[in-house]
Amino acid sequence: MRAVIQRVKSAKVRIDNEITASIDAGLLAFLGIADDDTLADANYICDKIVNLRILDDDDGVPNRSILDKNASLLLVSQFTLYGDARKGRRPSYIRAAKPERAIPLYEACKQLLGDKVLLQCGTFQADMQVELINDGPFTILLDSRKEF
Repeated sequence: MRAVIQRVKSAKVRIDNEITASIDAGLLAFLGIADDDTLADANYICDKIVNLRILDDDDGVPNRSILDKNASLLLVSQFTLYGDARKGRRPSYIRAAKPERAIPLYEACKQLLGDKVLLQCGTFQADMQVELINDGPFTILLDSRKEF
């Protein structure tokens, strides 16, 4: 499972020109699910997201999590995080989970996150326009299986 986390001043999702989700200051998480991901990957990513200390403390140091600050999270599914563009000019999405596998894991992430933070969500498989004001800019990449 992969996530791109952005610290935002605000973010919103539009579907058919209608705002369907929005947050003020907090985090925007784009979530990609691989074909071999499991609930263990979802638990890892969700725990990382809510505990990332990238929000400013009283001294302006990024040292607080969304749990610490009672901040909001906007979760948006994005299969293109598994795009592989190493060969040719058109990315391959073969590693991205098919909907029948991805939807239950996305729903599990929504449950795990919603139990801990103020959560807004995009709509799985919808044509979404995501608007955000990145705060920093501050962007973190997470991967449940990446080894260093």
